[in-house]
Amino acid sequence: MTDMSEATPTPIGRRTVLIATGATAAAAAVGAAAPDAPTADTADTAPVAAAAVCTLTKEMTEGPYYLDGALVRADIRENKTGFRLDLALTVVDDDTCAVIPGALVEIWHADVLGEYSGYVGNNGHDEPDNGTFLRGGVLTDAGGVARITTVYPGWYRGRCVHIHVKVHTGVTLTSDGSFTGGSELHTGQLFFSETITARVGRLSPYAANTVTRTTLAQDSIYDDGGAASGLLTLTALGSSPSAGYTGTLTLGVER
Repeated sequence: MTDMSEATPTPIGRRTVLIATGATAAAAAVGAAAPDAPTADTADTAPVAAAAVCTLTKEMTEGPYYLDGALVRADIRENKTGFRLDLALTVVDDDTCAVIPGALVEIWHADVLGEYSGYVGNNGHDEPDNGTFLRGGVLTDAGGVARITTVYPGWYRGRCVHIHVKVHTGVTLTSDGSFTGGSELHTGQLFFSETITARVGRLSPYAANTVTRTTLAQDSIYDDGGAASGLLTLTALGSSPSAGYTGTLTLGVER
């Protein structure tokens, strides 16, 4: 089934900022927490390691596969196969570039066959559907970092490989392992290197997904803006794609 509702991004109306990625992002976040942290106006005169180079970007469409009631948990894989993906997403305030601890970062994405929990069958596959696999989120730590373990996503007709993300603040954790209330500050998507995705897609279990894969360049949502458009910095965990990857990105949100 073609994901027609994602063909055109839906404007959400909030500003969001993506700072640097990878090691530079980590250094920027640390520097940003200091009282004299540089702003976008002074970044060009500050040392590169400490400068917070802020880039405004529009938010991305939520898409048709969101479900309320996601579990608060650091590992969302359940029994799903796929190459390990360890995400480290840093949340900062776009006005001050200070990290935001205690924000809930929620993600959801397709499995290796391109199916979303709660909507299995939309990509033409018949598999068990518990409505929770590859969905969940965690609170950012004192350094503003949310660490979530999942699998490298698969793909479905009409979209490149991606992960959906929301950032909430002021949530209340519930006795059933979920959350309620708070304010939704950001809705976006995370994207993957086309070179790495091509390598992953040639190997089992991803090779079993016979749906024609849409590339980054062909995608209707990704606008070739790099980190400013949600492109993750990926680092291999081993010599083979099957060993998995880490994925890092710093998200700036308007509180």
